[in-house]
Amino acid sequence: MENFIVSARKYRPTTFDAVVGQAHITSTLKNAIIRDHLAHAYLFCGPRGVGKTTCARIFAKAINCLAPVNGEACNQCESCRSFNEGRSFNIHELDAASNNSVDDIRSLTDQIRIPPQVGRYSVYIIDEVHMLSVQAFNAFLKTLEEPPAHVVFILATTEKHKIIPTILSRCQIFEFNRIRVEDSVRYLQYVAGQEGVTYDDESMNLIAQKAYGGMRDALSIFDKVVSFCGTNLTFKETARALNVLDYDAYFKSVDTILAGDYVAALVHLDNIISAGFSEKTFLAGLASHMRDLMMCRSEQTIPLLEITGSLTERYKQQAARCDNDFLFAAIALLAQLDNDLRLATNKRLTVELGLMKLCRLSQKKNEPLNFELPPLQQPAANRSAQTAPTQQTAANRSSQTGAAQQTATNRTVQTGHTQQPAQNIPPQPHRPATATTPISGIGASTPAPSPAQQAPQQPSAPQRPATLRTSESGSDTHNAPNTILNNKVSDQTAAQRPATDSRQPSIAISGASIASLISRSQRQAGTDAQQPGSPARQKTVDPDTDKKIELHRQEIIGLLKKQSIRLGSVFSTMKTSANRITIEADTELLAEEIRHNQNQILQMIASVAGIDGALELEILKPAQEYKAPKPIRPEEKLQYLREKNPLVDRLRKEIDLDIE
Repeated sequence: MENFIVSARKYRPTTFDAVVGQAHITSTLKNAIIRDHLAHAYLFCGPRGVGKTTCARIFAKAINCLAPVNGEACNQCESCRSFNEGRSFNIHELDAASNNSVDDIRSLTDQIRIPPQVGRYSVYIIDEVHMLSVQAFNAFLKTLEEPPAHVVFILATTEKHKIIPTILSRCQIFEFNRIRVEDSVRYLQYVAGQEGVTYDDESMNLIAQKAYGGMRDALSIFDKVVSFCGTNLTFKETARALNVLDYDAYFKSVDTILAGDYVAALVHLDNIISAGFSEKTFLAGLASHMRDLMMCRSEQTIPLLEITGSLTERYKQQAARCDNDFLFAAIALLAQLDNDLRLATNKRLTVELGLMKLCRLSQKKNEPLNFELPPLQQPAANRSAQTAPTQQTAANRSSQTGAAQQTATNRTVQTGHTQQPAQNIPPQPHRPATATTPISGIGASTPAPSPAQQAPQQPSAPQRPATLRTSESGSDTHNAPNTILNNKVSDQTAAQRPATDSRQPSIAISGASIASLISRSQRQAGTDAQQPGSPARQKTVDPDTDKKIELHRQEIIGLLKKQSIRLGSVFSTMKTSANRITIEADTELLAEEIRHNQNQILQMIASVAGIDGALELEILKPAQEYKAPKPIRPEEKLQYLREKNPLVDRLRKEIDLDIE
């Protein structure tokens, strides 16, 4: 049986041209040989397995060659043959780790006095030279500075900073770089072709990345993978052999994070931990994956990925779904989690909370919701009766929109209609009698009524616009003065509204800010003031609103879940009464988010259900919101999260997770 030789020895370069990834050094050494400008001492430093000792051997062989060709050894002369056969007495390799005393240096000093029998130079290669003691370094100084003419020293080390400066000043220093992934992959492909091993690009890329820039380590890993997989290397089997998480695990994690599905993210984490990988390994790999996605955001930084094959396109596709703000925040959060993980007693819980935060980062709180609306589903009667051309349909929709906007007139509240005594209203500076009440997110107003239409009032009574109100149970106490004033004004004007107005809903929800509503109403008031005697606008209500919503409930909830899991869970329990939709928000933060996006939500519901009329949204709060004390211990933090967000308990039950 033929003796096996590891690839690191079998395919060790024997010429300068065969050295991988160190062209800046090999070209310099070849030029020195060609020009016969040889120094008496060289220092090769750099990471392990990048070719320091290999270049030293090639250089020692080339300078002793009797007929070098373009800086390379001829391999034909007696000096080259003796070196190739391992019987050369001109090249000496020493290990400074075991020969680090003063006595060893004295023995070396005595040995260098003997000239070479064949060849021009006696070359002494001292590996791991940083292991010499301080006394040995001092004993070596004089010899290293002025050796005999036939002596060349080549020192090699991985830790240059441990060598004393007086030694460094006497040597020509060559810095070896880490071998790039692309160069390692090309050499691994060459070795695989020589060994008759088939492979895919992803497996070779994984081996090169696992070597961390060392060619010797890459060849050793290659031998290990071949022993496990045989002569056919695949990415899945290579990842199993090296016991590393493949790219699919991180791609899937990012997909769940971008979707905001923290349940799927936690289940995926559980699968990874069950496979035997630690939380720290997953966290470090996810941070590296986020970094690679950031590099894919620009064509100039794509070469920094250090990946080959089809993986590049896969990274580009996922990076296109991420924005820079999310990636910056995610990388910063993962870096913080890496620090917290070292001191955490429950490492799994720390990583799970980090994943929940990442899911929250992907769902921007203040970003308007963008629903992919299906085609409007009109009632059968309307579809059968629709015979007008497209232009006429568009005109009808425009007129319906204008009618919906005109209904805001009935919601206009002005202090000029009050019939109560003026002393019920606190004295305020005189302001324009302009007030707005939004309907379906559109502010509207009417011109101020004529003095004949106004009820008599005392001169001291102030005039101010009514404050916008939202039909929400359990409003904050700091809004109480405005609420009381609005109630009074609404009661005072109730008697002056038309009889048909009593059948209309009182208030429609708007997600626009108060400032924007006031500005819109002022512009609209200026327009309406130029048209005296304009008819009062009425709000239309679809009588089949609740039936249509119930019919399309599941479709509405599905669209909301695509935007946010929280919205889908909240609206899954919605109740309808006429044109009013009532929901219950677990927290004030969630209620605020719904109010911010309620225009888009109501428009989506109306479009999906085919509702031709105004919709109202009522947000109810829990009867009492628990305010827990500030948590200190990990148990208190967990209890605080469970009491703050009941969904934590629901999550624990769904995935059977023991978070205690």
